[in-house]
Amino acid sequence: MGFDLEELRSSVAAHGRVVRVVIADLRGSSPREVGAAMLVWESGQSGTIGGGTLEFEAAKAARAQTAATVLSRHALGPDMGQCCGGAVTLLSEVYDAEKAADLPESGVIARPAAEDAPADMPLAVKRLASYARGQGQAPEPQLIDGWMVEPVHQRETHLWIWGAGHVGRALVDVLSPLPDLAITWVDTGPERFPEDIPAHVTPLPAADPALLVKHAPADAQHLILTYSHNLDLALCHALLSRGFTFAGLIGSATKWARFRSRLKGLGHSPEQIAQITCPIGDPSLGKHPQMIAVGVAAALLQNQAITTSSEQREGKRA
Repeated sequence: MGFDLEELRSSVAAHGRVVRVVIADLRGSSPREVGAAMLVWESGQSGTIGGGTLEFEAAKAARAQTAATVLSRHALGPDMGQCCGGAVTLLSEVYDAEKAADLPESGVIARPAAEDAPADMPLAVKRLASYARGQGQAPEPQLIDGWMVEPVHQRETHLWIWGAGHVGRALVDVLSPLPDLAITWVDTGPERFPEDIPAHVTPLPAADPALLVKHAPADAQHLILTYSHNLDLALCHALLSRGFTFAGLIGSATKWARFRSRLKGLGHSPEQIAQITCPIGDPSLGKHPQMIAVGVAAALLQNQAITTSSEQREGKRA
C-alpha cells in the first residue's frame, strides 16, 4: 500500500479541506498496518485505519485539527480500551487543492512529520529514496528520523471486465474498492453502463469488444460475462491468441463443453483452452449476481495471494 494520490485529489476536489490520517508507526498488535490511511472531511470520511475507537477518535480530532501536521501516539489498550495490546503513531495532515497538487506524481513522498523533525531531509531518507529509484522498487511506508516516507500508490493489477450487465455491475461494485486493481470495463455501447461508475474504473464502450483485446496488457486478468455467447466466444478466442495471467468465463458446464469444442476448431490446443476458467466463482453460493461477484472476488484474491507468496519465496532464493 502507498500514498493514494488519486483518491486524495478526488476527495479534495469534492469536499475542499481534507485531513489524511495515516498509521506512521506501530508497536505490538494493531488492527491495521503502517501505511493504512483514511481521509476525513467535515461531513464524512473514506478509507480506514481500523480499530473502531481509534478510528472514531482520530476522525473527531481531524475535524477539529488546526495545525497543518499533527503526529500523535496512542496506546490502544490504556488509551482506547481496545483488546489490541499495541501502540500506534498517527500522522494527520491537512490538504487543500494547492497542497495536493504539489505532491509528486510518482516515486516517494517524503516530508517532515514531527515538529522537532529536521527541516532538511535526513541522510537515511535520502538513501532510501535513492535506492528505490535505482532498484525500481517501492519502499515500505515508514517513519524515519521524524520524516514520513510513503511510495506513491500505483494500481498494478490490471483487470478487464467484459460485460456491463447485472453480473458485471455487481463485480465492479465488489472489486472497485480494492486498492491494487485498475479496472477496465468494456461493453458494446455507452448506454450499457450505469450513470455512476466508481473511481479507478475506466468504462470503454466498443461496437466490437474483441478488437480491444490486443490493447490489454499481456499480464492482465479478464472476466468474460457479456450478454452474447458469440461475443463471449470471440473474446475467448482473442485472449487465447493474446495471452493473459487469468481469464474467467461465466457459464455452465454445458456452455463450456461447447466452447472447448469450438475453440479447438479455431486452432487452440486443449492445453491452451484449459487456461480459461469456467465456470467462475463458487457455484455453491448461488446464481444471484452479488453471490457470483463475491465468489469471483474471493477466487481472484486467493490467486493473487498465491502469486504474491510465490514471488516472495522466489525473491528470497535469488
